[in-house]
Amino acid sequence: MNKKNSVTEILGIKYPIIQGAMSWVTNAEFVAAVSNAGGLGMLGPHAGQKTNPKSLEEITDRLRKEICKVKQLTNKPFAVPVMLSNDLTTVDIIADLLIEEGVEVVLINGIEDYEFEPLAKKLKSNNIKIIYRALNPSVENAKYTEKIGADILVATGFDEGGTVPDKIIGTFSIIPMISDAVNIPVMAAGGIADLRAVRASFALGAEGVFAGTVFIATEENPAAENVKQLIVDHTASDLLIFRTNPAYYRSIPTPYSQELLEMDERGDSRDEIANKMYGEQGLKVGMLDGDIHKGYITVGNGISYIKNIRPVKEVVEELMDDFN
Repeated sequence: MNKKNSVTEILGIKYPIIQGAMSWVTNAEFVAAVSNAGGLGMLGPHAGQKTNPKSLEEITDRLRKEICKVKQLTNKPFAVPVMLSNDLTTVDIIADLLIEEGVEVVLINGIEDYEFEPLAKKLKSNNIKIIYRALNPSVENAKYTEKIGADILVATGFDEGGTVPDKIIGTFSIIPMISDAVNIPVMAAGGIADLRAVRASFALGAEGVFAGTVFIATEENPAAENVKQLIVDHTASDLLIFRTNPAYYRSIPTPYSQELLEMDERGDSRDEIANKMYGEQGLKVGMLDGDIHKGYITVGNGISYIKNIRPVKEVVEELMDDFN
């Protein structure tokens, strides 16, 4: 594999691997570990927290403090999403905070009906690199991404954990479809958990990988220890998948995720299932607190290749072996 890589050159990192913004299961220590290992660590919404914020002021205060912690732990680049919730009125406020704090890389999680061009111009004028990740990747939004000046595009396949795309297109089908449509570098997301998947992604046109689940089963990740062990103990064939908003969700079997599946099977609406999932804080309770009776554990199909709990550095080096 050619070690000259546009993703590493754009981001100023050693390896073309980005750790996903996994909400509650990120914190400063974990993100710094990824960046120090040569990848790009990323704070997620609620990074480093155990309770819900009560105001926008609390959201920004918490985020600023977590960014400062990362800076104390690494001198390498790291990223922060500019969208921390579905409340789009906060986007400009968060963007201003990231500019003030000198964050070098921003993730825009695409919401299709939001006009990102003014935001992109603001970020670019402050020398911030933009990673754009559409919720539902398509040739159309890939070209839009390129048009607004994004530096890197993430092509997410249905194999991912978390909120999956509404089109059931696997990761290794979406990569060539998107990479053929644009000239900016494309990163593969969804089910990337071992070196074979990295090599396959590059063979199909990706210039880097965007990984989540494989980083949860690491020593530095703040997820509950029983959650990490459940990831090690399960494979993709064990996972439950059910409808919700905006599309589907995938979880390791837990008593709570089984309830969600049963709601789906008896014909409850997407809204009803989503209200239970999000209203009862299922992700935080399941993954951060480790309460499998009141929460779910969302993972991607790459779970099959995760055999043990390892240091972040070991995961990065194994996935990026071709770049050593």
